[in-house]
Amino acid sequence: MAKKKVNKKENSEDDSKLYAFLAVLLLIIGFIVAMVLWKKDKYVMFYAKQSLVLFIGFVIAIVLKVVPVVGEVLYTICAIGLTVLWIITWVYALMGKEKKTFLIGDLAEKFDF
Repeated sequence: MAKKKVNKKENSEDDSKLYAFLAVLLLIIGFIVAMVLWKKDKYVMFYAKQSLVLFIGFVIAIVLKVVPVVGEVLYTICAIGLTVLWIITWVYALMGKEKKTFLIGDLAEKFDF
């Protein structure tokens, strides 16, 4: 049986995609894990920063819920919008290209870790 050669660069890119996806999926926990384990991987950190912005957005949405009536409406709108952006960011992370997610990408670039 012939052995299949595995290109280290391909394997590394696949790992980066997986780690970036996990960083986004797990939000703040994923960000912290990325900071500790994959800080030198630019691709993972690109999406980890977006994960941090999403987490902050979800926290703000929850705080809005405290405001009577208007807060409930704002919370619902923000929660739906952030969930959509979160899913879009998952897809971008798995694509293998650094692509900014609408609204959160520019905010994430301002972080310098």
